[in-house]
Amino acid sequence: MRPASRLLFPLATGVQICGGAAAAHELGTIRTNAFFQKSGEYRVRVFIDREHLPPGFASAAAPPRLPIRGVRWDPADRVSRILAEVLNHSRIAFDGRTLEPRAEWEAPDPAAAELVLNLSGAIPPGAKTFTWSNDLKLGSELLTLRTEGDENAERVWREGGDQGRPFVLEAAVLPPTRGQVAKQYLALGYTHILPKGSDHILFVLGIFLLSTKVKPVLLQVTAFTIAHTITLALTIYGIVSLRPAIVEPLIALSIVYVAVENIATSELRPWRIALVFGFGLLHGMGFAGVLSELGLPRSEFLTGLLCFNAGVELGQLTVILAAFLLIGLPFRNKPWYRRRVVVPLSTAIAAVGLFWAIQRIAAAL
Repeated sequence: MRPASRLLFPLATGVQICGGAAAAHELGTIRTNAFFQKSGEYRVRVFIDREHLPPGFASAAAPPRLPIRGVRWDPADRVSRILAEVLNHSRIAFDGRTLEPRAEWEAPDPAAAELVLNLSGAIPPGAKTFTWSNDLKLGSELLTLRTEGDENAERVWREGGDQGRPFVLEAAVLPPTRGQVAKQYLALGYTHILPKGSDHILFVLGIFLLSTKVKPVLLQVTAFTIAHTITLALTIYGIVSLRPAIVEPLIALSIVYVAVENIATSELRPWRIALVFGFGLLHGMGFAGVLSELGLPRSEFLTGLLCFNAGVELGQLTVILAAFLLIGLPFRNKPWYRRRVVVPLSTAIAAVGLFWAIQRIAAAL
């Protein structure tokens, strides 16, 4: 196998593997919602995205330390192992004292991509603080805390395995500092591109593959950045809105278009800039959809928005830099670069984009 072919094979294979994921925007492996009722009850709902758990997760899980309603412990059943593993590594405490909750598999569906573990119980009389911790190291975890009657929810991003900090009950929980918000949302924006934004990665690679010259790449990236920044802000502020059932298939089709045009031409045409700008508007709505679901801290709304967008830009620049170092720099001056690199890789990108478009349209019907 020739050098360029050896390079193309793992890249094209990786692109096709990404196509199997189909989901455009992952929210993380675990999300946790804690709700405190005026009746003195608490409920903690743990959302587990089992499709994106690490390989072998819970393969050696021990039986759950508490009975889980709706689940019969079976070490051969993956669902019961996952729920047991999460429960066994979770801890609920009030004023530093650990309590054992009632556990339930909420709305059991063995085929569901997301499992929901419901933990509930009574808040101890006079308790002042609540602490949630889960020592599974599965990346970032979103913890949302809400008190009945209070319209404001506090959202905190924690790294998996952190012991957690106490939150004051019956009062606004301690808001994060501006620096903490900036760091959290910068990281969230970056990881939404790398490694989770497979469709955005393919679109950026399509931009890169058009030409071996730097100027065409910069013009397209600038148009794309300006466009998605506009719609990200407008959508988050509720000025524009378009249903995900429309946005997501169009994003997939934008990947197809860019890849097909790479095959048809090697020159940057004026309409390409305009189309990339239009596609950037769509991708910005996709970013906004994810950010809306993640939530922005009320006290630092603008900080979170700007830092998320900055993280997205850093992720895109990382993709372009990696492509330049791995593909452009070593091979762009070779006479066979376009025939052996651009055309095959663009064909693979177009095929994945078309698969996603069909899949998303079918899901929306």
